[in-house]
Formats: sequence, C-alpha cells, structure tokens
Amino acid sequence: MMERLDQRRLEKLIASFGELRLLVLGDVMLDEYLWGDVDRVSPEAPVPVVHVQHESVALGGAGNVVRNIVAMGAECVVCAVVGSDRAGDRVIDLLKDLGVDPSGVVRVGDRPTTRKTRVQARSQQMLRFDRETDDPISPSASRQLLRAVDEALPGIQGVILEDYGKGLLPVRVLRAAMRRFQQAGVPVAVDPKISVTAYRGADLFKPNLREVATLTGARIRSEHELYRAVARLRRRLGSGDIVVTRGSDGMTIFEGDATPVDVPIARSEVFDVQGAGDTTIAALTLTRLAGGTLLESAVVANTAAGVVVGKVGTATANPEEIVALLPAAVAAARASRRQS
Repeated sequence: MMERLDQRRLEKLIASFGELRLLVLGDVMLDEYLWGDVDRVSPEAPVPVVHVQHESVALGGAGNVVRNIVAMGAECVVCAVVGSDRAGDRVIDLLKDLGVDPSGVVRVGDRPTTRKTRVQARSQQMLRFDRETDDPISPSASRQLLRAVDEALPGIQGVILEDYGKGLLPVRVLRAAMRRFQQAGVPVAVDPKISVTAYRGADLFKPNLREVATLTGARIRSEHELYRAVARLRRRLGSGDIVVTRGSDGMTIFEGDATPVDVPIARSEVFDVQGAGDTTIAALTLTRLAGGTLLESAVVANTAAGVVVGKVGTATANPEEIVALLPAAVAAARASRRQS
C-alpha cells in the first residue's frame, strides 16, 4: 500500500526537532571565503582578477552537519580532531558561537586543521585551495577521541558519522566507536566515503551515486545497475536502510526488502550545491529520530537541501525555511508515486 504523506504531520515532526540531542563524529573543517568581483583579466596571465571585497569563515565538513542540526533546532555534541593551529582555534570559536560545547574536539600539534579556501565572485566559485592531510590520526589521538565519545554518549538520541576520508575515522577507530554505539543502543546514521564493513550495524547509510559506485566497484548507468549495486552494498553492510542521493533527481530509498522508492525534489533555483549533503544527512536523521518513516524523512531532507542550494556558500536550513518549501516537496513526492 502506498504510504500517505501528510504535510501537517511533517510539520509536527520538524517542530519536535528541538527535543533531540545528537552526536556528530567526523571530519570537521574550516571553510574560508574570499568574496569579490571580477571586471578584468590579468595582464600577467589569462586568468580573471578578483577584487576581494570581504572575507568570511564557517564550519565545514562534519562541522556543517553540526551547523545544520543546530539551525534545525536540535542540540548537538561534536567529537573530532583539529590541529593546534589558528584554524583549529577558529573552529573552536565557531562551535562556541553556535552554543556547541567544543570539549569533544581533540587538539593535536602535529596535524593541520583541514582548511578549504574558496574564491567567490558573482555568485560563482572561481578557485579553491585545500590545506589538509588524510593521514590516519595517531594512536594517542585515537584514544583521546574515543574517550571524548564515551563522555558524549549519555543523553544522546542518535549519532551521525560523517567520514570525509581525512584520516579521522580509520577502520580501528570506526569499529571501536561502533561497538560503543551498539552497546549504548544508540541509532547510527552514516555518510560514508571510503569504507563499508566497519559500519556494519548502522541503521542508515546515505551515499550519493558516485560513492555507491566507488564503494562497490560498480558502474551505474541505469536504475537496474543502481539496484544491483545497492544490493551488493547491503550484503557488505548487513542490516540498515540505504538512501542514495541523486543530485537534481532527488533520492532513492531502500528500506529493508521493500521495493525501492524514488523521492524527487521540487524544482528550485540552484545557486550552490556545496554542503547540500550535510544538510540532507542532518534532516534525514532528525526526522527519523522524531518518529518519521524513511519516506517522510526523505521528503523533509529533500526540502531542506532545496533550501540550502538556493544560497551561496556553506549554508543551513532552519525549520521555518523547510516548512515554507514543504508544499512543493510533498506535491512532487505524491506526483512521482502516482506515476510509479
């Protein structure tokens, strides 16, 4: 039977986000922006000259997941590793500005904080500089991180693992963390990048199409090939539902043995897709923890992603913005299901 989508119920689920407390474990980054304008080409080389007008910084990576959780009204605890450098200091300050306790962030002296510096002109990203390492964190940092996880777990309703492949979550750390979450009976949502089996036992996986292909070694050019790849992924992951994000095509949800369901997005103006995946995992997880079904969670997550792609730079979606776009998202999901 087709699951009924009730907009008022979705609004109630979103309103209850404020009752939730989540733990985010993952690669926290510092997003730096140089904002300006272009009106000429350099005489030194065939490149545009950007006249920088102002600069800004924001939490990126797992930090952007934290930002979105807080923006959506929930409480958040973060466990991560940053360097003992100025960028690390800035990360700590930004967490404090959000009202998030930074005590779970481990500082290490021999590791740089991941920084991504973007040059933006006329709402377009012109260039990006990355300063980072993807070396696995040291055994000492691993022990400190896991102690931080132990201290953060009491009172947590759910966990988001945000793996950007920057060395914070090597297999040994992932398995140790997963044991702790399973012993505590806390549901885990995963945004995976390079590993699979270490996540066994998680409740929700949210890869995008490219990540499904990378994680399974499959070429995905059709719906049938996607279904086969996800079946292969599920065999390696064990239990847990899978949500595959598909950019402008929305997402496809794979819930247990049920038939996969496509959940389209409502068409909206797109300025910047940066950080949309972080918004999606935050909204998916919060809606499920609030009592929503996987379909309801997907509709809310699509809506939240629709909010942030309409903004420039690393952005967030708040409950009012999500609710404002819900009618179009619900209508798109209903139309798709009638056609299927």
